[in-house]
This record gives sequence, structure tokens and C-alpha cells, in this order.
Amino acid sequence: MKRRAVVLLSGGLDSAVTLYYAKNEGYDCHCLNFDYGQRHGAETESARSIARLAGARLRTLMLDLDWKGSSLLDPAATLPRRRSPEEIRRGGTPSTYVPGRNTIFLSIAASFAEAIGAGDIFIGAHSEDSSGYPDCGAGYLELFDAVIRAGTKAGIEGRLRVRSPLIALGKAQIIGLGRRLGVPFEMTVSCYAGGGAPCGECDSCVLRAKGFKEAGVEDPLARSGRGSGLAPCAK
Repeated sequence: MKRRAVVLLSGGLDSAVTLYYAKNEGYDCHCLNFDYGQRHGAETESARSIARLAGARLRTLMLDLDWKGSSLLDPAATLPRRRSPEEIRRGGTPSTYVPGRNTIFLSIAASFAEAIGAGDIFIGAHSEDSSGYPDCGAGYLELFDAVIRAGTKAGIEGRLRVRSPLIALGKAQIIGLGRRLGVPFEMTVSCYAGGGAPCGECDSCVLRAKGFKEAGVEDPLARSGRGSGLAPCAK
């Protein structure tokens, strides 16, 4: 029997590469997706398509984070726009940070993994995210791994761990890895604003455009006409 893994699959580029990484390592992948009140449902639809193509199981869980606290959860809040990659990197924690999101997601993933006998939990956190989001850094993930090892039966027995294979990679490196693994980038959704088309202005779209450019790869969303055509790094 294949080893089982739980993969946090948002429908975004990074989580899709993480799924295909786990699949390439021979895991039987059980994906978790969360509808937690974000601005749009495009990511969830994307996650369904990606999981289906990868031959992975998918569960979408409904969470109502109605206390807001993030511009991703509050339609009345303003999303950061038209920031350069340098401004994004130096800007500290952005308004798109959702308080406790990865702690919530990883806790649920740990429960699910232990229940189905999975030994690994995969999360697509990486270096560019960790500069702005406190729950995406290597230190945080190491501490959460320690929590699982101390606070679950499987963890105490050495049978459950957290893995973040992209943690030391930049976006261009992630895109290069995904290309080698056959990730369907055309199915991924990165835009914070909503819908499958890149707005070209939010932080996520800026970093996606920069990553594809540095990787020397054309973004299939732009090629397919789903892109908005806006300049990705316009100020």
C-alpha cells in the first residue's frame, strides 16, 4: 500500500506544486480545502479540478471566520494593490494576513491525518510568503511540527509530521519545479481580488507574474486570455 499524506490544497499555484511533489514521491494524497469566507470561490473550484486531475481525494470544509480581521475576509476592506515586489518584501505583514489561518488549517489536517493513518501533512508555505506572513515561516512550521509530535498519539509514536518542501524556494524556483512535475498551472488561481483571471495588481498577482518571468515560462492564464492584461508591477 502507498503511504498516505494529507495535502493542504487551496487551489493556488504553491499548493498545486506541493500536491504534485507529494504525488511524485509516491504518496496516496488526501487533500483538504477550506471555504472560510474568502472573497471568492474560484480557489475551491480550482482545487477540485487539480485534485481530480492528480488522482487525489479532496474534502472541502466550510469554516465561518465571521470575525473578519483580514482584507481577504472583509469585502469592505482595501486590498494592497500596485506594489512592487520590493515593496511587498519590505512592507511587513499585509492586510491579507488571516489571523491564525495556518494554525487552524494544520490543526484540522493533523486530526484528519491521524484518523486516516496518514504519516505526513504537506503545506505549500515558502520563503516569499514567510517574509510577510508569520504563519508561513520555517520557524513556525518547525514549532507546529513539535506540537503535533507532542500532542497527538501518532506524533508521540513518531508516525506523523509536517512537511513544507517549498519553504526555501522562491516563486521562480517553485514554478520551475512545478513545470518539471507537470503541474497544470492553467488550473491554478492566485488572484486575491476574485475570479480566475489575474487582476495584475494585487500582491499575489505581482509575485506570480515576477515568478513566471524569472523562470522564463509564460503564464498559461495570460496565454489563454484569462489574464486581465494589466501591468503586473505597475505603481
